[in-house]
Amino acid sequence: MAILPDEIWQRILEIGAETCRLEYRDLCCLSIASRRLNRLSLDPTLWAILLARDFPSPSLPPSKSLYKTMYERDKDRKIMQWRRRVLNAESQLAISKNKLTDLESMIMRENEKLKATAWEITNLERTRSASVALNVWQPEVVRGRQKQMVEQCTVPIQSRLDSLKMEFQVCKQQIATYSKAYDKEKQRFREHEEAVRSLKYQPLQGNQMLPKKNEVKIKRKKLKRSHCKLKSTVDQNHLMSINMFISKWLPNNVNEL
Repeated sequence: MAILPDEIWQRILEIGAETCRLEYRDLCCLSIASRRLNRLSLDPTLWAILLARDFPSPSLPPSKSLYKTMYERDKDRKIMQWRRRVLNAESQLAISKNKLTDLESMIMRENEKLKATAWEITNLERTRSASVALNVWQPEVVRGRQKQMVEQCTVPIQSRLDSLKMEFQVCKQQIATYSKAYDKEKQRFREHEEAVRSLKYQPLQGNQMLPKKNEVKIKRKKLKRSHCKLKSTVDQNHLMSINMFISKWLPNNVNEL
């Protein structure tokens, strides 16, 4: 055995498997005989011959049906991938829309706070002017009204004005920040919207999406109405031609009779 190379022994084992003189039991026995035979008996080609001989596979389907099956599987896989991309794009669009709604509400709240702060600043400015005017002679009616306005203010006017002006500046800064974030989110929303539109684009339908059921019904009704109008017009023209023919030939026929 040591004289012959591995290629010859491998070919001998293959011939034995092909001629049904070598079975799997024989290969198992050879595998425990020596390390060399163990290595030779592990050849995949040898076991492939035994597998095809002992367990023959059923006849393969025709190439066309096999291709059709593989094509349908690949088509379903691509459709599922497309649906996942559409759902992902729609979810991103919905998230961006919710962010825009939140930013709009925050901007509205800051605007209301800004208006309230400005109104309070205006009232405090009037109160401060009234307190200054108390030191000057004025009619009693005007003086009483200004005194009442000053007495209603329970906090120091200047400190309250300073805090309100600071709050006014903070509101303006918040509105500017929210507006900038709103513009960026609006741009992202347009990008997500364009992504959804491009994913749902159907080349066979032109530049529009797939028509809805209601649109199809409306188009069908319009087509039916136009067909009825055309039919009625044709019938009227046909009747007019018949009447002209009768009026042309009927007097001659009467004279002949």
